[in-house]
Amino acid sequence: MYDLHDFLMPIDLHQLNGDGGYNDGQLAKHIDAYETGIPDISKADIVLVGVGETRGSGINEGDSNAANRIRRQLYHLHYWHTDIQIADIGNIKTGATLNDSYAAIKTVLAELLRMKKTVLLLGGSHDITLAQYFAYKELQQVIEATCIDATIDLKGESPLRSENFLLELLTSEPNLVKHYNHIGFQSYYVHPRMLETMDKLRFDCHRVGVAKDNMEEMEPVLRNTHLLSFDISAIKYSDSPASRQSPNGFSGEEACTLARYAGMSNSLSSFGIYGYLPQLDMHDLSAKQIAQMLWYFIDGKSRNKHEAAMDDRHSFNEFHTRFTEVESVFLQSKKTGRWWMQLPDKKFIACSYNDYLHASHNEIPERWLRAQERN
Repeated sequence: MYDLHDFLMPIDLHQLNGDGGYNDGQLAKHIDAYETGIPDISKADIVLVGVGETRGSGINEGDSNAANRIRRQLYHLHYWHTDIQIADIGNIKTGATLNDSYAAIKTVLAELLRMKKTVLLLGGSHDITLAQYFAYKELQQVIEATCIDATIDLKGESPLRSENFLLELLTSEPNLVKHYNHIGFQSYYVHPRMLETMDKLRFDCHRVGVAKDNMEEMEPVLRNTHLLSFDISAIKYSDSPASRQSPNGFSGEEACTLARYAGMSNSLSSFGIYGYLPQLDMHDLSAKQIAQMLWYFIDGKSRNKHEAAMDDRHSFNEFHTRFTEVESVFLQSKKTGRWWMQLPDKKFIACSYNDYLHASHNEIPERWLRAQERN
């Protein structure tokens, strides 16, 4: 086990809040934060860690204070979910080079994943997703990965790591990404051939308009995900001005809905929110937006604690269906209403009510078909 002190810097709560103090209903009073010593995280359900590395996006300003700006807003929010314990282990030290920073992030995250913690990474440019993935690679863990972003960062011609990091994440060998999802891309930013390539690889890409019209269909995508990376450029400028933005995208409320879905996932173990540029943040609107997304992630985590185990069949409604000569079983949780469907190998994957409706009308659910194509 590594000594995490070597990689982390503490938080100055006084600097975050000045002399204002916090009342006993606010998160600051209930988050066990690294001020003088790294807290005991053995009982923590969620571990926060800040990242200041932005050189991958061409911003060479040294150690960004993005994570602390987000914390300032998060710590003021009120603590409603008393069943969720949260620890904040401070900020990962920025390395002498970009690769040094990746190595530090990988080391810290891998240690937390070994401890079976759910980790929230705050700050940094979107290429930090690569370091996030390296932690799973270190543990030899096969994963499903999801990015929420207005663009698809496969631009091999770009010198910026934040615009091409998916090339390494999806093609490096050995590769442990069994499936990749992309949510919220905006077509005018994406070369058509790029989508053709993603489809040939059986990766699933959901255009922003389709996702906005069918938000509940994004829940099973996130329920199956282990690694989630959210570039705040996916949120429209009017709701979050502090990134390299588009006037269109998800609303603030929709971003919070996606964060709640992520929190409800049993599979998800790391969630990075990237692309926040404090120097562009008017009235701290983006910091407030991200803080509220984190609040909804905690809300989702709390809701998921009440979900039944899959082997507790008394807690599920069971539906046997037959479509195009294929027999399958659908389960619906009596506690949360969520759905799962069985594949021919008898494994269950997350699905939606719409998938069940298609199957009951003798139609192959697309989610079932895509899963079979990947097997």
